[in-house]
Amino acid sequence: MFKTCTKCNTAWETRHDFLTDPAVTVTGYQIFFQNLRDGLFLFNHHCDTTIAVEASQLLDLYKGPVYTQRVSDGRDCPGRCVMDNIMSPCSNRCRCAFITELIKEIKRIKAESPPSATD
Repeated sequence: MFKTCTKCNTAWETRHDFLTDPAVTVTGYQIFFQNLRDGLFLFNHHCDTTIAVEASQLLDLYKGPVYTQRVSDGRDCPGRCVMDNIMSPCSNRCRCAFITELIKEIKRIKAESPPSATD
């Protein structure tokens, strides 16, 4: 079992089932700067609950570059990795830049998924 909604008990057997469910929408990322693998991607479910998915469960979806340094200076950093609903890509060569790219990939997976028979 990949995830179960704590409010309505909807269950998703696989990550793909979860990511392609039209009732699930990615809404952001809760960052943990010390170890980005410990951050949480946040999803809203149609029953009005938020479901957290550990970043480590999604990192293999990202195929781009991974940088080692963090751009944390306010002049050069738009702060997308610490904002709710970060959706636009970050162009910095920052170790956090993958977050918005991974959200974009999650949205691409959903958009390319054929509608289910129950839609």
